[in-house]
Amino acid sequence: MPPRSLPNWILFAALSTASAQQYDILIKGGRVIDPANQIDGVRDVAIQGTTIARVAPDIPATQARKVINASGRLVTPGLIDLHFHAYGYSGAIFPDDTALPTGTTTVVDAGGAGFRTYTDFKKTIINTAQTRVLVLLNIAGQGMIGSASEDNVEDMRPAETAAVIRANRDAIVGIKVAHFGKPGWDALKRAVEAGRLADVPVMVDDKIFTNSGRTSREKLLDVMRPGDMHTHMYNDRQVEIVSRFNGKVHEYARQARVRGVLFDLGHGGGSFLWPVAAAAARDGFFPDTISTDLHQSSIMMQQADMPNCMSKMMVLGMSLEEAVRRSTMIPAKVIKRLPEIGTLGEGKVADIAVLAMREGVFALKDSWGKKQLASKKLENVLTIRAGNLVWDAEGRGFPEWTTAGKYEVIP
Repeated sequence: MPPRSLPNWILFAALSTASAQQYDILIKGGRVIDPANQIDGVRDVAIQGTTIARVAPDIPATQARKVINASGRLVTPGLIDLHFHAYGYSGAIFPDDTALPTGTTTVVDAGGAGFRTYTDFKKTIINTAQTRVLVLLNIAGQGMIGSASEDNVEDMRPAETAAVIRANRDAIVGIKVAHFGKPGWDALKRAVEAGRLADVPVMVDDKIFTNSGRTSREKLLDVMRPGDMHTHMYNDRQVEIVSRFNGKVHEYARQARVRGVLFDLGHGGGSFLWPVAAAAARDGFFPDTISTDLHQSSIMMQQADMPNCMSKMMVLGMSLEEAVRRSTMIPAKVIKRLPEIGTLGEGKVADIAVLAMREGVFALKDSWGKKQLASKKLENVLTIRAGNLVWDAEGRGFPEWTTAGKYEVIP
């Protein structure tokens, strides 16, 4: 006997319900902080497919297939880490395992690959990671594999480096120079020339030891260009921004900032020192961009992920809003990817972090093994990458279990 057809009113109700659920995910009731769109308040964020479909004060829950309650939480664009190590360097880590759980949806590998090794980096890491992996290409042709590569001036070839950048602008956003152990400015000047040829910024991590023949003043005022970034700003080995004599920020550091040189945190395992950071903060000298220099060492004792670094800036006096801005909008702008990323703008990719502001007593550690106690700390609880829920520490995207879902154990 053929099945009876359903009444028209049942079909209509089913179709109406399906059509009403126009969004895949709805994040409701969180405090949305989106500096790029000047939003700071309770909003709902609706996602359709891989993009943000709508941001509004009250979007009905019936319009979404999955509703995530974000009340009491902060909702921000996915965090952007401008200094990360995913390739080449001996301490490299796979970003999906370490970035996504912390709300970081975009990492910028800082110099792991050079023009000779970029193809392998793209094949093995960039193309396999769910995290968006962008690249600062090392001026050293073999990349960050030690002094044999990073001191080899002959293999620092601006024309070849620029050519690889021009052919891969989808992923390469700048140039990195680091760990140069010989005297003088050869490495940095070649990096700057490659940056000029490819029209991209340079990130600098360059020793200023007394036997290097280099000074911070000359580097910041004479060699680096507006838009170039000096990472490890609170470490007095790569750059000296705080005078050892009076504890004040050097005037040349302020002049460099005025002329457009940018300062990046780059915490790492040896590049964030509470005495330097506190002195600079007292003088109002904060990083333009917050980044981790995350690798196998710094992820352990220092636990220097993005929320950890943001928390440290807040202990030093930076506002929550500024910490979010310097972890989303500003880094996206620095690498010329705004508004593609770094925003919750409608029609943009749905990269989202949901953060909790924990209260208690927390030990925030620097690279010298010294701690600063804090009463508040940011912690990521949920991450959405390109519309996919990829991390949910509090189970906010999961329905409650009830006896209706109980299964029978078969002996």
